[in-house]
Amino acid sequence: MIADDDLDFDPPPPPRRPFFRRKRILIPIAVLAVLVIGFLLLLTPDTDRETMIAKYGGPDAAFAAGPAGQRIHYRDQGRRDGPAIVLLHGSNASLHAWEPLVERLGADYRIVTLDLPGHGLTGAIPSRDYSASAMIEAVDVVAAKLGFDHFVLGGNSMGGWVAWRYALVHPARVDALLLIDAAGMPLRKGEKSPESNVGFRVLEYSFGRWLVMRITPRMLVEQSLRGSVEKQDIVDDAMIDRYWELLRFPGNREATVLRSRTGREPEMAARVGEITAPTLILFGDRDRIINPSAAQTFNERIAGSEVVLLPGIGHLPMEEAPDATAAAIADFLKRRLAVRAADPETR
Repeated sequence: MIADDDLDFDPPPPPRRPFFRRKRILIPIAVLAVLVIGFLLLLTPDTDRETMIAKYGGPDAAFAAGPAGQRIHYRDQGRRDGPAIVLLHGSNASLHAWEPLVERLGADYRIVTLDLPGHGLTGAIPSRDYSASAMIEAVDVVAAKLGFDHFVLGGNSMGGWVAWRYALVHPARVDALLLIDAAGMPLRKGEKSPESNVGFRVLEYSFGRWLVMRITPRMLVEQSLRGSVEKQDIVDDAMIDRYWELLRFPGNREATVLRSRTGREPEMAARVGEITAPTLILFGDRDRIINPSAAQTFNERIAGSEVVLLPGIGHLPMEEAPDATAAAIADFLKRRLAVRAADPETR
């Protein structure tokens, strides 16, 4: 007889239990469900149009209707018989950014501010075009509403880019040009791109653009603001709420994504030397969105332009250093507008 111990025999493995087969299926489903629920919980809806107009426009909110169905929100403030200044805000901002300058310059100048297409209370425009041409048309809509045939034109960041582009298209209408941390100049030889802020970095990626259309946390807006300025104390709850709520004004997030994919026509920078209007170039020397050296490039290309660099100031001088910014603008306009008015060939 052969003992059991002498048999070379491995018993078959026990059959897999149905539980383990179910587990392999259920775990991925559970993870997916958690992700879907989390996404749905994080979805950030648009703000209500009428509520935003009441909150940020007030009872006297003014809108100029354009021929292509635009409805441009604007404010007309300051001294009615003073020289007119039209001011254009930067990307994802609104006309509210200029209120500190309105307070300081309004006694001597008529100051008009507007929400560019895809921003503030203007919101989306029917064409869904957020190029320089569409922005220039918005300025013309407001100018026509107010009966302006010439004015001082200023802008910050993207608004500065629109301002100098406007001066190329309508040179006779621009009495003077104010470029405040303006965009549009190429990097200088050997320069690296600026640090930028988290909001703009997210928009560099297709998934990021898809995401911000649907999820726009207040924290992201705060971090973007803080990454744009050097004077952190200006970023308070009211400012964060304003940027966050107006970014979610109907159509503005889509406009932000479309604008991020619209070419800025860098070849136009070669034409900036055609500008003949007296030009003030004002930059914060701690700007992390646009290299402050762009001020030098503008100055080299625009004959007769003047440069003011504000020490310790970031991308938003009109909010970070409103006294110094207003003083520089007032001094420049007092000197240069008087000379321009005395020379009939400038008209």
